[in-house]
Order: sequence, then structure tokens, then C-alpha cells
Amino acid sequence: MDYKYNTMNEFAHFDFSEAVIGDIQLAEGMFRAVIDNVKILPENSCNRDIRTMRTNELLLKLDDAKLVTLVEEGYREYDADGHLKNTYEDIVVNPDQYKQKEEVLVEGTIYELQLADGVYSFVIDGTDERTYTLKVAADGDEESWNRFLEV
Repeated sequence: MDYKYNTMNEFAHFDFSEAVIGDIQLAEGMFRAVIDNVKILPENSCNRDIRTMRTNELLLKLDDAKLVTLVEEGYREYDADGHLKNTYEDIVVNPDQYKQKEEVLVEGTIYELQLADGVYSFVIDGTDERTYTLKVAADGDEESWNRFLEV
């Protein structure tokens, strides 16, 4: 599919918080995600407006991607009186379970997406009411989309 707007390595010129994952593909050497409700910041090279815009169906591609970790975050369970009942530890997801977890990430909400030292860290609220941290190492990023929308 051809896109009207394309940027490379402009990850910092987008705000992915509260965006929703429409599709995600995790495979060795490849990472692709279609994301809705992405904010395009004024500093973005394609944004001719001087204000924050948004878009749907943004394609985020990570070049030469390597999945570092996928962690299902732990949590604490309390009774009605506020007393701790159980503590559940973080679970590192095995690579053979990535496809299964991929399904709960689709339609999930991104709380945070950051880049540090070549590692993209996604914090995603999955559709199974659990939170996941996905870390992907990559050489760069490419963003493609077709429309600018009002925030």
C-alpha cells in the first residue's frame, strides 16, 4: 500500500500515548504495527500545521527488528477492605507464546512508547485486562500514514 506521508527516524515527533493497536506483527527481523489515534507533533517534517494533529492507521515499521522481551506485568490483588490478598510477579513470555500474546495486544491501548539506546519500549494495556511491556531493538523506524485529523 502506498502512503501519502512517510517519515524515517522521526519517532520523537509523534505521541503514541493513548493510541490503539489495530494490528501487530512480531517476527524475527521484522516489526510492524498499525496504530490508531497517534498524535503528530508540530515538529514532524510532514506536519505543515503549527499544532498537534492526529492520524489513524499509522504504519510503524522498525528496521532490522529484534524482540528483546515481552513481559506480562505482575499486579497485586486486594480484598474489599483494602487488605492484600495476593501478589502476582512479572512473567517473561517465552518466544513460542508470542503469537498467542500478539492477539491480546491487538485493540490494546498504548500507555507509553519510548526509545532509548536503540530499544523501543511499548507499555500496552492488552485486551485481557493485563499490562504488557514489549521491548524491540531496531536500527531505525519508519512511519507512514494517509491523513491528518483534528485532535
